[in-house]
Amino acid sequence: MTTPTAVALEDTTVAFRLGDDRIYTAVEKARLTVAPGEFVAIVGPTGCGKSTLLNVAAGLLRPASGTVTVFDRPLADLNRDAGYLFQADALFPWKTAIDNVAIGLEIKGAPRAAALQRAQAWLTSVGLGAFAGRYPHMLSGGQRKRVALAQVLIRDPKILLMDEPFGPLDAQTRQVMGNLLLDLWNADRKAVLFVTHDLEEAIALADRVVIMSAGPSSRIIGDWRVTLPRPRDIFEVRLDKEFHALHREIWSVLKDEVMKGYAQSTQAVEAV
Repeated sequence: MTTPTAVALEDTTVAFRLGDDRIYTAVEKARLTVAPGEFVAIVGPTGCGKSTLLNVAAGLLRPASGTVTVFDRPLADLNRDAGYLFQADALFPWKTAIDNVAIGLEIKGAPRAAALQRAQAWLTSVGLGAFAGRYPHMLSGGQRKRVALAQVLIRDPKILLMDEPFGPLDAQTRQVMGNLLLDLWNADRKAVLFVTHDLEEAIALADRVVIMSAGPSSRIIGDWRVTLPRPRDIFEVRLDKEFHALHREIWSVLKDEVMKGYAQSTQAVEAV
């Protein structure tokens, strides 16, 4: 009996044509599966292709070779089963928090009154029930991320694609947002593909941590299962001995790739 997959990349290679007609291979023969209800984090050096893989899973990029399947069906267009949470704010600045959340239902034809009612419920679930009438510029960075999370979740996607969603936030707010994400995920176990530079964040959140090598032609070079018990508290789990042991094991591999990526970026700057 085959194991069902929410997302599967099989020998997926992603390449781009540069201005001088050279071909730049960003990711080479990536193999990655995410099971329904599984939380997988991708970590790697800057510029290694983490976001590229996420965009392939979203159907925003077509691979040069290999296959992409979503719930065991070939992905030929946009991934309609996925919700995408970006690093940068994607809220409409002229809309209030509740309107930013409700729009996900309104564009699907939901009556406005019903969409607003559900949007209010989602804002309450992310701790912003009293902020429905505020515009994005009136909210803190963490509050805007909460609105963005509600904006994605109101559509009830089967897959969450998250690209450094808490990257711009301060350390304390990141931990608060991590706990909020885990609470929402525990209530409705969606498949999650989560890109981050922060190895501690990856271990604290995920069921598996996948490591990518430095680019170009970046590859997946490690896949660790996180056996820390759930439910987890981001503040507490980082004190666990098992957490530290796993961090040391993964970092022993990741560190070399981070240094390779840094050396490559330094050489590129010197060559300009």
